[in-house]
Amino acid sequence: MRLPKIYGFLKKDLDIIESALHESIQTEHPILRKASTELLDAGGKRIRPVFVLLAGQLGNYDLSLIRKVAVTLELIHMATLVHDDVIDEAELRRGKPTTKSLYGNRVAMYTGDYLLARALEEATTINDPKMHRLLSKTLVEVSVGEIEQIKDKFVWDQTLRDYLRRIKRKTALLIASSCKLGAIVSGLGEKDADKLYQYGYNIGMSYQIIDDILDFTSSSKELGKPAGNDLLQGNITLPVLYAKENEAFKSMMHKTFMDPETVDEQKMKRLISELKSTDAIRQSYRVSDLYLEKALQSLDHLPETRAKRTLQDIAKYIGKRRS
Repeated sequence: MRLPKIYGFLKKDLDIIESALHESIQTEHPILRKASTELLDAGGKRIRPVFVLLAGQLGNYDLSLIRKVAVTLELIHMATLVHDDVIDEAELRRGKPTTKSLYGNRVAMYTGDYLLARALEEATTINDPKMHRLLSKTLVEVSVGEIEQIKDKFVWDQTLRDYLRRIKRKTALLIASSCKLGAIVSGLGEKDADKLYQYGYNIGMSYQIIDDILDFTSSSKELGKPAGNDLLQGNITLPVLYAKENEAFKSMMHKTFMDPETVDEQKMKRLISELKSTDAIRQSYRVSDLYLEKALQSLDHLPETRAKRTLQDIAKYIGKRRS
């Protein structure tokens, strides 16, 4: 089953959010409007709005409020993607040219800033201090994460703790906030909102770990970018951390990246093959599974509803994802 089928009953509300996203990025400036629209039309799973909607359905579901939260979080996510592509010098995302490759770094950075400004503008229409405090704290952590990602490039002696802290800021916190903000605007109590935050955090950690695994196990066509692209950009992910415990891989990796400018497709293929010959992929999936178990445990106390079952099904889907 494909992921969108799991939450197919949300399609009508997701279509409303999609329309609201297009409306929110309209501007008189033609380049900003075109770049933002192209980014939105490039697609995506809209998983953050999905989590907002599902968390909201566990309380007093008001789509007029939920929509604003969902749009805010998706715009923030889109802004981080644009900034990430500049940092990573990425030419493709989901198989399509990035904003950076189409318009250059300066326009891309200002497009990201514009999307972020639109997100904050959307957020101000919700009069809830708890929401604003959580959103502000999350944005600070995401920003720190982007700086840390730059600092950590091609730093080979990173630890597991370094990696987990980075993906927490890169992915998990925004998903966790999506769950909690949906709960807050729907009037759920603090305990339930915190449990949903923990669910989102653990789902986000697992999701990013599996993304990092797929960067080595999927084809370039499936990824929409070169296989091993994270490592090619100097980003040390969990499979690499485990693989470099193997001396043969560690030696090959250091030789390959003695001069990063000379690393071509053939060198990367050999390095990826060496990584797959280690136990790194299995170990990485094991860590992902631990986070998924914690995510499911966070839902135990919630009443049996379609929204809860869908949250459980999403977790199980993520756990089985191999492409």
